[in-house]
Amino acid sequence: QVQLVESGGGLAQAGGSLRLSCAASGTWSYIGAMRWYRQVPGKERELVAGITRSGTTDYAGFVEDRFTVSRDNERNAIYLQMMRLKPEDTAVYYCAASILRQGIAREYWGQGTQVTVSS
Repeated sequence: QVQLVESGGGLAQAGGSLRLSCAASGTWSYIGAMRWYRQVPGKERELVAGITRSGTTDYAGFVEDRFTVSRDNERNAIYLQMMRLKPEDTAVYYCAASILRQGIAREYWGQGTQVTVSS
């Protein structure tokens, strides 16, 4: 069984910062890329940032150098440092991990954490 648990969401003012964390637990053969997504009601879930096991990162265009994704392979964790937050960053943020388990590779998801940015 695999579980991803996010934490660190909450309320921030525009221009402020938040740091999201996500830790994976369970058993697997290999854990590869990890990613952050976000979703607002009525819209599709969108990729925010991703990081490979070796540390290569990629970001969505709307990040504009405001967010930094990192990971700790020892802890099977991914982080998202968000700075200069905007009201439009308000969303539920989900972490995801590509995991090989019992011969099957697929994406596992966390339950999401709410981020609300007030103007």
